[in-house]
This record gives sequence, C-alpha cells and structure tokens, in this order.
Amino acid sequence: MSSETFVYLCMAFFIAMMIAGVVLPIANTLSVKAKIKRLSREAIEITPKQFFKIRNRSNGGRGRQLISNKYAFAGVYILYNHTKDLYYVGQAKNVFSRVNSHFTGHGNGDVYADYKYGDDFTIKMIELKGSGFKTLNELERSAIKTYNAYAKGYNKTRGNRG
Repeated sequence: MSSETFVYLCMAFFIAMMIAGVVLPIANTLSVKAKIKRLSREAIEITPKQFFKIRNRSNGGRGRQLISNKYAFAGVYILYNHTKDLYYVGQAKNVFSRVNSHFTGHGNGDVYADYKYGDDFTIKMIELKGSGFKTLNELERSAIKTYNAYAKGYNKTRGNRG
C-alpha cells in the first residue's frame, strides 16, 4: 500500500468517525423526539375540568379510590398552557396523584397560579410501562427536551439525573 493510499484511508476513517460522532447523536435525538411525540399523540388529552370530574366521580362511595387506582401508574405528565404556549413536564410513580397536586396548589407554583387566574390548560399522561424508555428519569428528560419545557416552559431543571 502506498503512503498516499494510507493517508487517504486515514482521512476517510477520520471523516467517518467525525460523521458518526455528529450525525448519530443528532439522529438519536430526532428518534427520541419522534418517540415522545408519538407517545403524546397516543395519550388522551384532557382539561383540568375533565380531570377533576374523573377524580370526583363516585362509584359506590369508593369512586375516588377506584378511579385514582386506575390511573395510578408510573410515568410522565405533560401540562400544556395553551394561553401562554408553555409546557411543564413531570414524572411520578403515581401520575394521577401528582397531576392533581399541580392543580390544587401543591405542585409547581407557576402552573397553579396561571391555572388559578384562568389560563387554558390540557393534561396528557404517559405510562412508563410500554413506552420504550427504561426509567422515569429517561422518559422525563426526553419529554422536557422534546417540548423545550426547560428553556421556554415551566420546568426549572432539565429533569432528574438519577
């Protein structure tokens, strides 16, 4: 092999490694965002009013417990303020209970203040099981990034790292 061929092979290898280092992470990010968007589209979107109606529905005196148990899954929730075009993404072992806290003044104070003063919100809840993500932290971080909820939303962090 000539030294010129060797140089070209080394350059080709170096360029391939650079492309892999740049293109693959970008492709992976786009793939993760597409997965989050798909999960979000498949999730039922409800208003806080509908949420409270579900929460308060009675079923033989045990309705609240039975209904909340049905939605007591580990996952993430996406709160969207249509009025201000802002997202809040959070995670919980019991998503239903955690969403309830945000709209009753025991969660993110900014979300509650905007809700209390009449902003128009919707809620989506995504179960970890069957999502394709391994951990709540991974699912939450991906959703925060997808919805830009840290830079231009209510989230004060990019998600849990644990």
